[in-house]
Amino acid sequence: MICALAACGTVRQSPEERAQTEAKIQERLDSRRFKVDIDYVRPARGGARPANSTYSLTVNGDKVISYLPYFGVAYNIPYGGGKGLNFEGEITDYQDTPIKKDRRRIIFQTSSGEDRLIYQLDVFGNGKASLNVRSGNRDTIDFDGYLDPDTDPAEQEKE
Repeated sequence: MICALAACGTVRQSPEERAQTEAKIQERLDSRRFKVDIDYVRPARGGARPANSTYSLTVNGDKVISYLPYFGVAYNIPYGGGKGLNFEGEITDYQDTPIKKDRRRIIFQTSSGEDRLIYQLDVFGNGKASLNVRSGNRDTIDFDGYLDPDTDPAEQEKE
């Protein structure tokens, strides 16, 4: 009975809807205007855990807004913890590579003002995303989330 109820709660897309979603996601990635909502955090040390807030990574052209939690070991940071992974910065060395038919890998560098960071984002055709953040001063950390094809960061800035 539990399985039957769980099956009722899943949303299945028709092939046409799936193709539309994939096209919107590709359009977002091509325009470099997208937002990934984070729902799971996987630190290098310690256990993985669900994100309990509205964490996200937003790319809008050559600008990144990183609003991400950090769990792990920090080696060289300002007193009080500094900005961590919560900052706005300029993107440098942006690379967008198709990995498979339904997957793209985006790698870029940025600076928080305290640290140089490398973001590696894998986005699948259905919108699922996997993010790896490498830092010079902190342990690596991974995130899982979803790229909403209907969210346009440029439109959100105007509001």
